Amino acid sequence: MSNEGAGPLELEDRLREVEASFVRQMRERGFEPAQAENIALPGPLAKLYAEREELRAVLEQLKADHPLEQRD
Repeated sequence: MSNEGAGPLELEDRLREVEASFVRQMRERGFEPAQAENIALPGPLAKLYAEREELRAVLEQLKADHPLEQRD
């Protein structure tokens, strides 16, 4: 997924979607979401995990670049 050109609100919405899907799929497979850092994830979960981390990094960078534009 490319996040170029997406605004912070779109990225936050996508992050919420990806996180919800990741948590749901982890639980469907019998894992606790907190285990994600400590286990080898199956392909689909690994893909969601990578997308989630990418979105988090992009949002953090946006916040660092534009600290006055943060919303509460």
